[in-house]
Amino acid sequence: MTTLEQVVVLMAGLGSGILTSTVGVASLLSFPVLLAVGLPPVVANASNTVGLTPGAISGSIGYRNELREFPRVTAIVLITCAVGAVGGAVLLLALPATVFEGVVPWLILGTCVLVGIQPRLSAWLRTRRGDDVPERLHVSPATGVFATLTGVYGGYFGAGSGVMMLAVLGLGTDLPFRVANALKTLAVLAANLVASVIFVFAAEIDWRAVVLLALGSVVGGYVGARIGRKLPPSLLRAGIVGAGLAGAFLLWT
Repeated sequence: MTTLEQVVVLMAGLGSGILTSTVGVASLLSFPVLLAVGLPPVVANASNTVGLTPGAISGSIGYRNELREFPRVTAIVLITCAVGAVGGAVLLLALPATVFEGVVPWLILGTCVLVGIQPRLSAWLRTRRGDDVPERLHVSPATGVFATLTGVYGGYFGAGSGVMMLAVLGLGTDLPFRVANALKTLAVLAANLVASVIFVFAAEIDWRAVVLLALGSVVGGYVGARIGRKLPPSLLRAGIVGAGLAGAFLLWT
């Protein structure tokens, strides 16, 4: 990489760290940049996952107060996504890089729609359950299954996995949106961390790209958490949907 390309990758890491903690589509920025500087797709994917993990760590630290509010839910999200990420990382190493190219944009588009309509859909579900039914402040078995599947996707490719987790938590629980957003960042961390361990030992990685992404993302992740905490839920939700739609469009082109 030239000096200019290294600066671009560093800035992509910074931007992706902010996106991890806010709208959850970090890889839609950093992955194309790695491809543009000449990395092969599988090498770029593995390097991207490892490089963005520090950003997810700093973002989760930034959301530490929200994550402490529901410790049981936090633990379940962490475990299910980590377990799912093992399967996703194995799929990345075992399958051709083009397998999910036609599916990924539709997955992101569908979850964006779910995030957008989630308030009305959740309100409708509450009316169907009745006013005397307590709020769902835990993770049901069905929600746990979908959280694990989100972890699989996060370990395989990851672009938009945070949006998917937000949709899963929004439909499967009645947690406050700010808490669900914090859990989304933690889910990205769990998937990235587990997949990174596997990639370090079993995949080809461009370590220069990893270091540059890590330096940028660790700052961006913490800054993004501070931004995400202060944004009104409606504005943050709109940003998530908009970023997801843009990402799906980019993957189609």
